Amino acid sequence: MEPGEPREPQEPREPGLEAEAAATPHWEKANSVAPKRKPKLPKPQNAVTIAVSSRALFHMDEEQRIFTERGVEEYVRYQLQHENEPFSPGPAFPFVKALEAVNQRLRELYPDSEDVFDIVLMTNNHAQVGVRLINSINHYDLFIERFCMTGGNSPICYLKAYHANLYLSADAEKVQEAIDAGIAAATIFSPSKNVVVSQTQLRVAFDGDAVLFSDESERIFKAQGLHGFFEHEKAHENKPLAKGPLKGFLEALGRLQKKFYAKGLRLECPIRTYLVTARSAASSGARALKTLRSWGLETDEALFLAGAPKGPVLEKIRPHIFFDDQMFHVAGAQEMGTVAAHVPYGVAQTPRRTSPVKPAPPVQ
Repeated sequence: MEPGEPREPQEPREPGLEAEAAATPHWEKANSVAPKRKPKLPKPQNAVTIAVSSRALFHMDEEQRIFTERGVEEYVRYQLQHENEPFSPGPAFPFVKALEAVNQRLRELYPDSEDVFDIVLMTNNHAQVGVRLINSINHYDLFIERFCMTGGNSPICYLKAYHANLYLSADAEKVQEAIDAGIAAATIFSPSKNVVVSQTQLRVAFDGDAVLFSDESERIFKAQGLHGFFEHEKAHENKPLAKGPLKGFLEALGRLQKKFYAKGLRLECPIRTYLVTARSAASSGARALKTLRSWGLETDEALFLAGAPKGPVLEKIRPHIFFDDQMFHVAGAQEMGTVAAHVPYGVAQTPRRTSPVKPAPPVQ
């Protein structure tokens, strides 16, 4: 399969995104004053719960270095000494802000509904670090009221108790632990450069096989090669693929999208989803689309790349997060400025993990 031809520079395809690029992100303008009036906190069982680790939400590279080199006591002491200094935004920060923007629209349309996003800070930090985390959350005017701080123990056992629909962390081992427990999870990485993303529309991009779908087709490809893969997909075109680890999260996004559709806002929906797959449309795309249809799901856009790199397409989409099961695609997305998240599931996983590219400098 040949990679895509070199692209000519193009303007962003979303009308009005140029204006957003010129504007300072609203979280940079936040101060240390907590919001005067916070919305009602939903019951966990009624909400779409996103659990995010402290190192995914904030950049904590220096703190992590101190912990690694000097131990937990020095780490806690450093945090206490700097607890009035907010952390800078991490890779999951724009995603969380986009979730809150969707919540604002939902509450305007459905004031009494609890079917909204609920963000939980899930961290193995010691509770002594909690004050700095709270100060940082208030500094950026984030609505995060649920905390789980486990003092060095793994927080994974609490995910189901918090009704987590998705877990994002910078710790690959904890993400693997969550996946093994049947919880949608991904290791999130910072991009190599900062790219402006929409502040009014949440954009989530998914790979197909071993992310939304099972790894059945990838196993056939590895065992029988490309020709065997195409023959298998054609023979099973009308047989839905089994679900993958993030199918439930796409379901949750689709449920919230339908609340906007019910108000006649399909074209103005503040949630947009994308299928970005290495599959070829003519040879194997139909099964992917028919599988989504059989689940009663859809994505707003489906991009079949036939083996071409995903990074250039993602650069145009500008998603808040892109999920893929292969570190090769995660690294390619990072290079183009996309916040990418690795889903450690399926036959493509190996004990040796590809190192991510150098992250962009943190936003101050």
